Amino acid sequence: MRTNEVMARLEAAVSALGDVDVSAWPEDTLKEQLGELSAALVALDTSLSRIAEEVRARGLRIEESVPA
Repeated sequence: MRTNEVMARLEAAVSALGDVDVSAWPEDTLKEQLGELSAALVALDTSLSRIAEEVRARGLRIEESVPA
């Protein structure tokens, strides 16, 4: 997959995650979905950590944007 395609997919994933508002979910729904939500969050964390480590392994630094 080309770099531009990868970046577009990452940006789409960030956008989709930005739309998630768990605080608006009813308590029962959150409890029902907790197992799936937990699995998704762990998978995301694993993937993001792997990508970040691959970047760092090449001697580059990942910079956090500072809110204005």
